[in-house]
Amino acid sequence: MLFSAQFLQRYWWRLLAVSLLLVVLVAILALTIGAVDIPLSALVHWPQGNLAFQHQLILEQLRLPRILLALGVGALLAISGTVTQGLFRNPLADPSLIGISSGAAAGASIAIVLFSQSAFNLMGISVVTAGAFCGSLLVVGFVYRMSTSAAGTSVSTMLLVGIALTFLAGSITSLLEFFADNDMLRRISLWRMGGLEGANYLSACTVLVIFLIIFTVLYRQQNALNVFLLGESEARHLGIDATRLKKLVVVCVAAGVGLSVALAGTIAFIGLVVPHLVRIMVGPNHRYMIPLTACVGAMLLVLADALARWLIAPTELPVGLVTAFIGAPVFISMLYQRRRLALL
Repeated sequence: MLFSAQFLQRYWWRLLAVSLLLVVLVAILALTIGAVDIPLSALVHWPQGNLAFQHQLILEQLRLPRILLALGVGALLAISGTVTQGLFRNPLADPSLIGISSGAAAGASIAIVLFSQSAFNLMGISVVTAGAFCGSLLVVGFVYRMSTSAAGTSVSTMLLVGIALTFLAGSITSLLEFFADNDMLRRISLWRMGGLEGANYLSACTVLVIFLIIFTVLYRQQNALNVFLLGESEARHLGIDATRLKKLVVVCVAAGVGLSVALAGTIAFIGLVVPHLVRIMVGPNHRYMIPLTACVGAMLLVLADALARWLIAPTELPVGLVTAFIGAPVFISMLYQRRRLALL
């Protein structure tokens, strides 16, 4: 643990304030870079409206809603990964283990192949977004139903059913790709790589509101989640309603990750690497982990999206590729350091 327990108790709010400040700084940086660079001096004149029309259009219609969506999606994926790892008591667990991402991919693929000509659009929600969200919820609902019996909800059964449904959803997606034409194949591939180019204020505000609700619900369960790390039987003996806690976590993770994947596609490693990184810094206490993972997840996705827009501008990379390129080496490095310390 990078910070001692005494340091965290004494300086916790300062650490959180520094994290929030870094999120703001990265968001400001993301406003300035892209296919068209906007100088920092221009941002100073933005609130007064003394800005070139082109810059104002880029900031207000393209970059600001995109950054807001990235903040919400990154934070949701990170805290979902945190509580999923707590639920499974495994630092290598990820929300995709219970089939959320694969279910969303199958739902989006069905929407693209079967309803590609549909003009359905309800309050800015496209048929692909609706299909992805429904697909993720259906898979998670089935996983939870299959793992629940009169004796309670089995986490190990949930994991096994989730893995099985991940393969099933993947085969459905592959089958649809086999019958899809070139345009459909490209749309499915781009969606699975993740992207924030479809951001608007409605989707961004929806994600931010859902994040605040899920964050509040999960943060109030911080003590129960900490006790659950000792084991389910120990948690029951200490008065924790384990069945209710598991149901609450699964519902929050399903809603948060389902919405994120539906709006932004599959974004790799945020839900896996960020909780692991924060745990190294502050330990497994959910009181510290949940807020900090939200900040780091939001910051990382905003930074990744800025790099996706800037690296080969004016062409834009899928943000899921950037998070994978960043996340995979970082995660391997953390595992190597952990192994090296264990051998000392």
